[in-house]
Amino acid sequence: MRIRGIAQAIAEGIKEEMEINDRIVVLGEDVTYWGAVFGFTIGLFEKFGRKRVIDTPITEQTFMGLSVGAASSGLHPVVSLMFVDFLGAGFDQMYNHMAKNYYMSGGQYPMPVTIVTAIGGGYGDSSQHSQVLYSLFAHVPGFKVVIPSTPYDAKGLTIKALRDQNPVIIFGHKLLTGLPFLPFEGNEEEVPDEPYEVEFGKAAIRREGSDLTIISTGLMVHRSLKAAEILQKEGISTEVIDLRTLVPLDEETIIKSVSKTGRALIVDEDYMSYGVSGELAFRIQNKALKNLKVPISRLAVPDVPIPFSKPLESAVIPSVESIYSEAKKLIQ
Repeated sequence: MRIRGIAQAIAEGIKEEMEINDRIVVLGEDVTYWGAVFGFTIGLFEKFGRKRVIDTPITEQTFMGLSVGAASSGLHPVVSLMFVDFLGAGFDQMYNHMAKNYYMSGGQYPMPVTIVTAIGGGYGDSSQHSQVLYSLFAHVPGFKVVIPSTPYDAKGLTIKALRDQNPVIIFGHKLLTGLPFLPFEGNEEEVPDEPYEVEFGKAAIRREGSDLTIISTGLMVHRSLKAAEILQKEGISTEVIDLRTLVPLDEETIIKSVSKTGRALIVDEDYMSYGVSGELAFRIQNKALKNLKVPISRLAVPDVPIPFSKPLESAVIPSVESIYSEAKKLIQ
């Protein structure tokens, strides 16, 4: 089938697994008629009904705790956290129970929970609805962190998550969903009708190159690819890596690429300080320092809340133009 954007692909992956695994239930805010607002559960209520697709009150702490109990009892809850910015309302159940119970029980209580959440700005939703925040989850042992950038990956990574005994969080960027009420910067592609998995911890090289490596996730992959096209017109060959998952991380692909090109630009829509870009930079210098021709460069959101103002929002979120400019500095 041909799918535009990641929302339908995620919903398709959930549907196919629900058809063969009756332990999977879906819950969260507006997961029935509204498809979790951003389309991640679209069509599931019509097919499976209210016994398996359940709207909850606006109480993240409650339905995250309910999911922990359901997983401990043999179910596999798929939980919609409408915006990742709302994670604070369910923090305790996620950080202190969901992420830790499998380990603390000595493996007696698996924690098969799949959380699907919307991330990112670029459409004027201001400071409390435009963050990315995946580094907060990557920092805590116990979570697997998944960030699809294409429909093919979105479906395959979702199915992989639904077959995992650990809590997995799928971060879907709003500008990649393909919904008509949002700007769209993703792609449309053929996706197999049958179920398939995309491996965790295996990055994708979206574009091969020899002069520079750009490492990114989600929306930033697409913007990095556009920047690479501009660089190519100037004779600069750019390799673009889509990490796909932060936990587990495909360090091998990153190191191999940077060792080949000698230059690394990390592009991240999360905040600059104490985040993914700093972690990746350390790992690169730790294992590829002798191959670097210039210092590692980072392009991320400066340490300010995401502005509502369109010009200010555009200034803080990495753009095609800012990626291109930062990449050029590494070549000159």
